[in-house]
Amino acid sequence: MSREAILAAIKNNQPAYQELPDLSGFSHAGAGDPAAFKKVVESLGGQVFEIASFTEIQPLVAEHYTDLSKVVAIEDAYLPGAATGWQTGDGRQLEQVDLAIIPGQLGVAENGAIWVTEKEMEVRVLPFITQHLALVISKDAILPTMHDAYARIGGPENGFGAFIAGPSKTADIEQSLVLGAHGAKSLTVFIIG
Repeated sequence: MSREAILAAIKNNQPAYQELPDLSGFSHAGAGDPAAFKKVVESLGGQVFEIASFTEIQPLVAEHYTDLSKVVAIEDAYLPGAATGWQTGDGRQLEQVDLAIIPGQLGVAENGAIWVTEKEMEVRVLPFITQHLALVISKDAILPTMHDAYARIGGPENGFGAFIAGPSKTADIEQSLVLGAHGAKSLTVFIIG
């Protein structure tokens, strides 16, 4: 049987067209519950601090991270005195970063995930190469479910983006839990508002 005959046979034996299922029942009109979001993030191994202003970040970082030598922050207000000029290079300049503080676009209460795009992280590798990661999100940006998150995100307007939930961990090798295998060893979330 020729290639054309095989492709024609496949084309003539397609299943009947069906409408996609209606997912509108999974969408929510209201905001997500910050308490539920916090509970899920903590169950994943992260820590959450509710803050009223960015000035609260610096003392919390000093209290919970005692051995930091290089910290980068997207916004100067997150941590005055953080490293500058780190955006220049191919990403390898970030291999010695101990803590990166990045804004997140939105959080998801049902699974503790935070949506971060290249626009927020500035250098794509930053949240994955740093030893510790801190994400800052607005309390109003917490949504109930992933359905709501995808509805908010819409199309791919920002290029690269990722949902980050908890510190990186794997137990694939001999069932030993390894933190930081594919990304940061710890995750801190600052909820502002």
